[in-house]
Amino acid sequence: MKNIKYQFLSLLAMFVLSSCEKVIDLHLGNKSGQIVIEGDISNVNGRQSVKLTTNVPFTNTNEYPPVRGATVLITDNTGNSFALSETSPGAYSIESLTGISGRTYTMDVTVTGKNYKASSTMPALVKLDSITSKIAELDKKNRIITIHYQDPGGIPNQYRLVMFVNDIQIKSVLAMNDDFNDGKYVHTDIQQDDIDIHSGDNIRVEMQCIDKTVYKYWLTLAQQQDNGAGGGVAPSDPPTNINPATLGYFSAHTTQTLSMIAR
Repeated sequence: MKNIKYQFLSLLAMFVLSSCEKVIDLHLGNKSGQIVIEGDISNVNGRQSVKLTTNVPFTNTNEYPPVRGATVLITDNTGNSFALSETSPGAYSIESLTGISGRTYTMDVTVTGKNYKASSTMPALVKLDSITSKIAELDKKNRIITIHYQDPGGIPNQYRLVMFVNDIQIKSVLAMNDDFNDGKYVHTDIQQDDIDIHSGDNIRVEMQCIDKTVYKYWLTLAQQQDNGAGGGVAPSDPPTNINPATLGYFSAHTTQTLSMIAR
């Protein structure tokens, strides 16, 4: 498994388990007016959404204008079709849709006469067995969160983790694969620096199983973050599964969330 936390650690390290990097900002590149598409379909029944905004230079404010009046359609490879409605400026959703593992979903967005498409195949669910906490070695007041799960053997698996501390999302993203842990029982520490975790804090961890193309997107973002603010190099656009290429991604993924009180 590849480990990312402000650096891309050696792939030869057989014990590498997890990956972290600073906050994701999908509005990369020092240019403006480019459409940004963020689409997610999961296996959890409920609201599925696509967000449309326009880019601004990374040196400017973090307020991104919504894109209104678009037509957004989701289809799958079995012939089902779902039209999304604009529920708030730039936010398009369908209230009740359950993604199914193994199916390929296609997002079709038409805005100002231009059409964008992206496809993503939903992987099988990998069960997140448990999450635990332990005292940090270098700071006894802080806690480190560890996730535990069985990686399925014989098939490639890619994961993304999202963690919340007292309902605040940490400014980190974790993207992992099973290159060195195929078929093993995995214990992965979630390493992050922006929020201290103390005994009694409420912790919530979501584990997504993502396809290879979406994994490459998050992985490349991690490397761009290393070269961004603090690294002295302006971030560039990560690869996308959207055609024609624009900023953003479309992800069909399975997901599971567990909560605990840090000890």
